[in-house]
Amino acid sequence: MPLQTGRPNDALGYLTRAAARGPNYKIPYRVRVGVLDYLGRAYLETGQDAEARRTLERAVKLNPDDPLAHLYLGIAMLKTGEIQDGRKEIEAGLRGVDDTLEYITADLVFGFYWDPNMQIRNDIRRSLAANLNNSQLIAAGQSIGEQFDEEIDKARRDERRGRGGSDSGGGGGS
Repeated sequence: MPLQTGRPNDALGYLTRAAARGPNYKIPYRVRVGVLDYLGRAYLETGQDAEARRTLERAVKLNPDDPLAHLYLGIAMLKTGEIQDGRKEIEAGLRGVDDTLEYITADLVFGFYWDPNMQIRNDIRRSLAANLNNSQLIAAGQSIGEQFDEEIDKARRDERRGRGGSDSGGGGGS
């Protein structure tokens, strides 16, 4: 995906069309990230913070339990000057990612594929415990969001290998 390979401008075209066709679409996998999450992130990465915020507000409205939508919405809010609410959204998103990873890693069959060294969860906990300024909180949120996004792909690949499937990365999950 162009967003994961550092090409957010390319991703905007794909994601805008996908969101127009199906704004409720979520990847069919254990962590169901929505197309609006990815579109909002692409807007953030291209400096279109106000458009990111509108998109991510819609994502949160469609799926209030989506931690990445909250995380990226908080980043967009901080970048557009809503400091207090932005910080709350980032912190809620970080807690949600942590809770999601804790829940998944408790799975005795596939849990060991997810954040096996606790890197993401430790980064979250350090970020939440620290008294980060707004720039540091944005940077931590972006880094953790990217790590979590990469972890979804890595775990899906590793789970397929563990079940004897291919590692082509194509198609949906279980």
